[in-house]
Amino acid sequence: MADRAVLRRAEDVFATTQHRTWRQLVWQRFKRHRLAMAALGIIGVLLVLTMLGPIFIDRDRAYRPNPRIMNQPPSRAHIMGTDEVGRDIFARIIYAGRISLTIGLVAVAISVGIGTMIGALAGFYRGWTDTLLMRFTDLMLSIPSVFLLIALAVFLGPSVRTIIIVLGLLSWMPLARIIRANFLSLREKEFIEAARCIGASNASLIFRHILPNTVAPIVVGATLGVGTAMLTETAVSYLGLGVQPPTPSWGNMLYNAQSQMWNAPWISVFPGLMILITVLCINFIGDGLRDALDPRAKP
Repeated sequence: MADRAVLRRAEDVFATTQHRTWRQLVWQRFKRHRLAMAALGIIGVLLVLTMLGPIFIDRDRAYRPNPRIMNQPPSRAHIMGTDEVGRDIFARIIYAGRISLTIGLVAVAISVGIGTMIGALAGFYRGWTDTLLMRFTDLMLSIPSVFLLIALAVFLGPSVRTIIIVLGLLSWMPLARIIRANFLSLREKEFIEAARCIGASNASLIFRHILPNTVAPIVVGATLGVGTAMLTETAVSYLGLGVQPPTPSWGNMLYNAQSQMWNAPWISVFPGLMILITVLCINFIGDGLRDALDPRAKP
């Protein structure tokens, strides 16, 4: 009786899952992660505010100083207060969010592209190609990225474009190693041998057969990389070498608030909270995606 019950249960699970597409199955698993779903909702609201907020919020509130309302605490007129030169902090948070999120997303797009390419070439071709690319990767990993970022920001001049490019060029190494490991494993599978036997080219093997099976680590790495890029931008901006005024970012808002830390704490509290909430939410989403894309997870 027990064997029949187990068999019936297995048949029910198979009948339920065989009609689902891969995306539906991943979404079903992701929805079971409550923290990830809550984080996805918060990030969605944040994206809407930062993308559409400037349409409804006057730019002058975020950029133009107003000496008459300097260092005002949160009130009905200014829900997050004003800063040391009379600019509305809520308006600056919205405008700065566009810059900080753009830096995180574009820098990660660059790093994912570089890391995927290097990891794929090293794992697929092996031999001297693998040795050369992995030694270069190890060399890049041995260099403290924050110090190199600071040096390049000083040399090239701090700007949004410089921060994006440098972050993208200095954060691809961990993903490259993960992609390489996946390629080394997958290239020995039977379906790859079958594709090679019917005359598939190396490009076809890489892009049509192996790379689609490495989507999970790429997606998870990219998601977690956004939070890392934002924190790095915050650290560099806090040192005064990141995004430069009058362009606001959450990092340089913290930097500019140093002198008012005790007199007007709200100037630093709100951008700090935005960084904390955003990075936590992105990490929760990354955890949810890792569980959802795990082939060993329950359907």
